[in-house]
Amino acid sequence: MTETVLLVGGGGREHAIARAVADDCALYACASVRNPGIRRLADGFETIDETDADAVADYAAGVDADLAVIGPESALEAGVADALDDAGVYAFGPRAAEARLETDKAYQRRFMEENAIPGCPDYEVFDDTEAACEYVDASDGDLAVKPAGLTGGKGVRVIGDQVTSEEAKAYLRDSDYDRVVLEERLVGEEFTVQAFVANGDVRTTPAVQDHKRAYEGDEGPNTGGMGSYSDTGRSLPFMAEGDYDAAVAVLEAVVDALPDYTGVLYGQFMLTDEGPKVVEFNARFGDPEAMNTLPVLDTPFVDVLAAARDGDPLPELDFSGEATVCKYAVPDGYPTDPDSGAAIAVDEESVGDALLYYASVDERDGGLYTTTSRAFAVVGRGDSIAAAEAQAEDALAAAGDRVRIRHDIGTADLVQRRIDHMDELRD
Repeated sequence: MTETVLLVGGGGREHAIARAVADDCALYACASVRNPGIRRLADGFETIDETDADAVADYAAGVDADLAVIGPESALEAGVADALDDAGVYAFGPRAAEARLETDKAYQRRFMEENAIPGCPDYEVFDDTEAACEYVDASDGDLAVKPAGLTGGKGVRVIGDQVTSEEAKAYLRDSDYDRVVLEERLVGEEFTVQAFVANGDVRTTPAVQDHKRAYEGDEGPNTGGMGSYSDTGRSLPFMAEGDYDAAVAVLEAVVDALPDYTGVLYGQFMLTDEGPKVVEFNARFGDPEAMNTLPVLDTPFVDVLAAARDGDPLPELDFSGEATVCKYAVPDGYPTDPDSGAAIAVDEESVGDALLYYASVDERDGGLYTTTSRAFAVVGRGDSIAAAEAQAEDALAAAGDRVRIRHDIGTADLVQRRIDHMDELRD
């Protein structure tokens, strides 16, 4: 029997999901913008705000969806999984209560502490801005300043890296967040491990390293992610034996403490000289990390979804063994003052053997227009990171004008810098 799958969301992550399932199901999608890549793959596409839980559930019922995949965190926070489940449509995505693991960073840290989840840094939670500023003054070491709620990956400020203590206090006072988490600054190299979770099973995917900084050489403000890479195995070049398994053990501990969790569990880790520490958890695929993971997944993703819904053991995951490099094209001015609403042209024929994923673009009036976030990505695959990077770089002829790219992602020089950094920390 052919499954009917509803995809919620219209970004690059969701385009990757659509491509992973479209050949094996009847695919319908809904999102607030018209993503041309998703629209072409889907049997039906409806313009619906991803956070309108009732409208999403109504659309799912209207297309007789057997199951649904929820892409963005905003939809999870809005209870879209709850509404779908209540409507009798199986949602591969946590209900709002479990999604708090991402949507509420204060809850996240308290959850880790109360359940003895490994890798939790020292932290404090504040709902009074001046008390938080006093804590900054009294701290002996550098801190990470994190708004408790969702900020699209752009809300964190790290003292000693991005800002001074005085700038951090000014940021807190100017932003006037309801709650903030102040925690010890973790020093090392970041990496991500994503897992498929259902019925207590945890199936993990290869580690990925994202690049948050806007400009080459890891300069500039944080973004939603300018690109990422994965290697031919589960680990990354700067990781030592046992680091990947230690990260997986953290994800398994989370699921032990949240046995009803369903969907993707994303662990963002900082590899320190003491091993992996938890930067944060996300309750969905990463963007861009989904574009590194799903193209090399040989196990049909629909089989994972169906097993989750039916209460069967999740299949073991097979991967192609290829390295991947993803590079994003973003609007001029991104992330501080993005050129929104600009008409762009993408030469799809120039992509070659790489993969093209549309992200925050809107297809209207016979053209393609930027929004306030990342426009599209290319993903190269190969028998090494270098080969994948070369393929991705060749594909960037598709970028055209009015966008900017971090060309250094996945290059030998940048990867070697990661290795050297970890070698220095371990000495």
